[in-house]
Amino acid sequence: MASKSASTPATAAPPAFEAALAQLESLVSRLESGDLPLDEALRTFEQGVRLTRECQSALAVAQQKVQQLLQRGDTVAVEDIDATATLETTPSE
Repeated sequence: MASKSASTPATAAPPAFEAALAQLESLVSRLESGDLPLDEALRTFEQGVRLTRECQSALAVAQQKVQQLLQRGDTVAVEDIDATATLETTPSE
């Protein structure tokens, strides 16, 4: 049974990026409706900025993983990358 829980951790909840993106889309719809009071609109906007940063960070990490895979050519080996790493840092060969 231990192998079952080890093989299905991603099915327990949607991936963080997709969940954050869905929440961000919902916030944008609420803001675009124009029906929110100013206080609530400001809080919603702040939450949207946080979610946008989370999504941008996740996309940067994914892009860095793709770049590493492309640099390796035919060998496919995925490594964990620190989410705080920037795309500007590239390993020297």
